[in-house]
Amino acid sequence: MELFERLRREYEFGIGTVKGVARKFGVHRRMVRQAVENALPPLRGYRRRAKPALGPVEAFIDAIVAADATAPRKQRHTARRIHQRILDELPEWPVAESTVRNHVRERRRVLGLAVLPTFVPQSYAWGAEAQVDWYEATAELAGDRVTLQVFCMRSMASGAAFHRAYPRATQQAFLEAHEHAFAYFGGVHRVLRYDNLPSAVRKILRGHRREETVRFVAFRSHWRFEAQFCTPAAGHEKGGVEGEIGYFRRNHWVPIPSAADLDELNRMLLAGCRADERRRLDGRERRVGEALAIEQDHLLPVAETGFDLAEVSFPVVNASGCITVRTNAYSVPLRPGSLSAPLTSLRGIGHGRWCRPASTRPISRSGMTVSVSPVMSAVIAAGSRFSTSITISTCSSASRGRWLAPSRSSNGGKAGAGRPTSMRCGGG
Repeated sequence: MELFERLRREYEFGIGTVKGVARKFGVHRRMVRQAVENALPPLRGYRRRAKPALGPVEAFIDAIVAADATAPRKQRHTARRIHQRILDELPEWPVAESTVRNHVRERRRVLGLAVLPTFVPQSYAWGAEAQVDWYEATAELAGDRVTLQVFCMRSMASGAAFHRAYPRATQQAFLEAHEHAFAYFGGVHRVLRYDNLPSAVRKILRGHRREETVRFVAFRSHWRFEAQFCTPAAGHEKGGVEGEIGYFRRNHWVPIPSAADLDELNRMLLAGCRADERRRLDGRERRVGEALAIEQDHLLPVAETGFDLAEVSFPVVNASGCITVRTNAYSVPLRPGSLSAPLTSLRGIGHGRWCRPASTRPISRSGMTVSVSPVMSAVIAAGSRFSTSITISTCSSASRGRWLAPSRSSNGGKAGAGRPTSMRCGGG
């Protein structure tokens, strides 16, 4: 632009000839004529270059891109995958990956497959909406690396978020995590937005209508919030919590956290939530903690009494003398085939008449919790395989010797030499 201005001034107030101006500035006379005719430089055009390497495989690429138009969104070819197919199926026509990538981009634009959706920025009133989701994360608990399910609730107005980890994403954990989140925020948001998770939705109906689970409806009524559900496979409808999960995972789950147990890990996650209150989100005037303090005055008050989260079941004692709660087995001092007393469990097992406390519930699936009680001494003395049973293997060395002593004394010092007999996992 500046060169055009100098050419025009020199032609009008200086030398005055096209040839003289071109010689003085060292440019082509065509450029001088263009500057004299118009103060704006002409748009530069680029001639289409020949693509000799792409020619033999162009029809092959176009056919793949056209077929992808009807394929599932997550099973379409990438440019790299197309290039790999060319190398495998058409090895006699080698072509660079960058050439394939450029052609695929242009072809998708022509076919209308590269049109990006338009998103409308949202604005939220104080206390109006929070978004909820689960995600997976790995941690080391007592030296073992385990995969956990983490609950996340994010306030859309203040940007504050609450995270809590559980062994499984059960409905009880789902509801309990809500109550912990309400306590963290200091109130209840008027609308909670979910995807179609099975803890809340039994069946997806037409449009935005859902058939919700009975316990979730009762829980929602107790805490007086409204539930809204996203369109299936449309995670952008709750993009706030999706972005929060990514940020929290990168900043508080890296490196992999280590804790003695799940309670200690959740205390670490809560400390991370408090630390994030010092953040200032893009486009926000206040820090997250300052906005949360303002929002608390606009939240629904917390209910005076909590929701009854316990689940009542009637398990039957199996042939091993154990009852099964969800995926884990627990020993009880009852005969096989009998119906145990009503079992009220909270996040697993813990309030039944003959049940182990909730803190001993195995984190892994298909686990077994057993114990030995004095009522089993007669079985131990007569049992032929008790020395190798799961029950005796869970005892300490001192306890194992104490329980095997009657068997050794009655069988000439050899444990487990008596006659075969039936045996259970142990008393509760």
